[in-house]
Amino acid sequence: MTMQPGVADSAEAKRETGSRSDPYLDGIVAGTIGAGTVALWFFILDALKGRPLYTPSVLGSVLFRPGGTFPSLETIPISFKIVLVYTWVHWLVFCVIGGAASLLLRAAARNPDVGFGILLFFAIFEFGFLVGAMLFAEAILRAIAWQEILLGNLFAAVAMAGYFWRRHPNLVIRP
Repeated sequence: MTMQPGVADSAEAKRETGSRSDPYLDGIVAGTIGAGTVALWFFILDALKGRPLYTPSVLGSVLFRPGGTFPSLETIPISFKIVLVYTWVHWLVFCVIGGAASLLLRAAARNPDVGFGILLFFAIFEFGFLVGAMLFAEAILRAIAWQEILLGNLFAAVAMAGYFWRRHPNLVIRP
C-alpha cells in the first residue's frame, strides 16, 4: 500500500519528534498559557496596588494612542476597551512566540545539538527585550517597574516550558 506524498512525511515527523500533535496548535496553546500567566501576574500586582487593570490600560494607551497627551502615565484612566484590545494583541504576540518555540522544539527533537542554541536564543531574546524597553519605553518603565516585567516574562517562560516539556517528554538537549 502506498501513502500519499506528505502523509508519510507527516507520520515520520511525528515519530521523530515523539509528538502526536500539530506544532501550530501547540504554539497557540503555549502562547495562551504564556499570555494568561503574564496577564494574571500583572492583574495580581495591580490589584495589590489598588488599581486593577492598570498595566494593560497603560500599555494599551501607549500602544494605541501614540502621541496622545498624557500628563503622566500614572494618571491614565482605566479603559476597559483599551484593556480588551491590548489583551487581544498581547495574546496574538504570545501565540506567535509559542508557534516559533514549537517549531524550534521540533527542530531540536530532530537534532539535539540545536537545543542549546535555542536556550541561548531565549536568554538573548529576554535580555534584548529588557534593553529595548529601557531604551525606547522609558516612560512605561517609570509606570511599570522593569523587575515586574522581567518576573512576568520569566513566569510566562516557565509556564510555556512546562507545557512544552509535557508535550515533548523525550526531548534531549545537548550543548
